[in-house]
Amino acid sequence: MKKIKAKINHKDKRGIISDLIEKEKINAITYITFNKNKVRANHYHNKTIQWNYVISGRVLFVSKIKGKIKKIIGKKNDLVKIETKEHHAIKALNYSEILVFTKGPRGGKEYESDTFRLKKDLIE
Repeated sequence: MKKIKAKINHKDKRGIISDLIEKEKINAITYITFNKNKVRANHYHNKTIQWNYVISGRVLFVSKIKGKIKKIIGKKNDLVKIETKEHHAIKALNYSEILVFTKGPRGGKEYESDTFRLKKDLIE
């Protein structure tokens, strides 16, 4: 898991343009809301990479890969990438909204086809 620093591609008096993800095939974009202190995920994906873009609020991302735990607090405009096979969970520190961009089977009818629940939750 890593936080990706968004670069500004264009800036003028109207505002900025930032490309969040470039040169990737995105299979789905999912909008998710979280109520305060609620947890989502506690799973991993064998074939899916996901980029989590925080629209509002603050969320705690926790991941575990090769026995190592990593924590990132995401706030508005942060982009956090989660790789395949990386165990992960997300907890809202206050009401939050994120967009999840996925590469791999994760949208529509495939939503659960590449989701594997953890035997022991990263966040309870």
